[in-house]
Amino acid sequence: MTEDGSTRRAFLRGSGGILAVAMAGCVGSSSQGDSNTKSVGMTDELKFDPETVHVSVGTTVVWKNSTDASHTVTAYEDEIPDDTAYFASGGADSEQAARENVDDGLLRPDEQYKHTFEQAGQYGYFCIPHERSKMLC
Repeated sequence: MTEDGSTRRAFLRGSGGILAVAMAGCVGSSSQGDSNTKSVGMTDELKFDPETVHVSVGTTVVWKNSTDASHTVTAYEDEIPDDTAYFASGGADSEQAARENVDDGLLRPDEQYKHTFEQAGQYGYFCIPHERSKMLC
C-alpha cells in the first residue's frame, strides 16, 4: 500500500496518466453479435498491440507472442464484468491462481492464447512477468 492507503496497482495507474493509457491492453465488448476473430500481439516494447480492442459479443481474441520473451494474458479479476468467467492463459480460474502458477500461463515465443468474449463490458488484463513494466490495462 502507498502512504495514502491506495493499492500499488492503483498508484501505478494513477501515476502513469497518459502513459498507462497508452500502454494498456483492454478489450471492450459490445452487445452486437457478429462472431469474428481479432488479433492482439505482444511486442518487444512490452506492450499489447493494439493497446485497446473493441469487439462484439461472440468475438474470439487471439493473443500472439511474436517476441523472444515469455508473456501471459491474465485478467484483473476486479476489472471484468460481474458474473463473467475469469480468463487467463494457462487456464487459471482466478487472478491469485494465475499469479501463484505463472509458469502454467506463460506463452513462449510463437505461442498464442484465445478467449471468446460472451458478455458485453470492459475487460482489463496484463502480463504477469511484465506488470511492473506496465504491460497492463
